[in-house]
Amino acid sequence: MIMTTRKRHTPEQVVRKLAQADRMLGEGKDVADVCRELGVAEQTYYRWRNQFGGLKADDAKRLKELERENATLKRLLADAELQKAALREIAKGEF
Repeated sequence: MIMTTRKRHTPEQVVRKLAQADRMLGEGKDVADVCRELGVAEQTYYRWRNQFGGLKADDAKRLKELERENATLKRLLADAELQKAALREIAKGEF
């Protein structure tokens, strides 16, 4: 068995592949054949379908941007909470 390297697809690529899969499924091909032509595992296909189901390419790109922004904001909030806790500890010692 040949080991292939893992390829990351952009959200836009995933949405395009899902649209292509929909066309092939509409032509009567089964999921296994569609996955083989797309070059992905069936598990990947179903995960993509679950995650990107009805999105258009622009929507998927915006979703990824929002997820990145959300992660950044969560980190900033965590840092601010740590600083607040440290300042509280310092304030306790001064009085």
